[in-house]
Amino acid sequence: MDRVAQHIEAFNHAVGTGDWQTFSKRFAAGARMSFVGVPAGPYVGRPAIAEAYETNPPTDTIATFETTNPTSDTVHFSWSSGATGTMRFAWAPTGEVQELTVTFD
Repeated sequence: MDRVAQHIEAFNHAVGTGDWQTFSKRFAAGARMSFVGVPAGPYVGRPAIAEAYETNPPTDTIATFETTNPTSDTVHFSWSSGATGTMRFAWAPTGEVQELTVTFD
């Protein structure tokens, strides 16, 4: 399983369990998470990302995703509610998410 698929699996697990502290460890210490199309963030740093998830937890899982290029770190996804969007990842040398930009359609 590639790292994008692992991230989505971990996200869906956190939605079900509410364990956002464990999920936030997937982000580098100085990571940045931003959203396009919704009034949230950006969040900078693992503690800020964890707090954002804990104070306003998502309720939808990611139902499906696809990459347009097998080597790409940009994926199109759909929520279990049916809404869609795009996630763009940048990775730290140690393998954690360094930057995540989520765009909602």
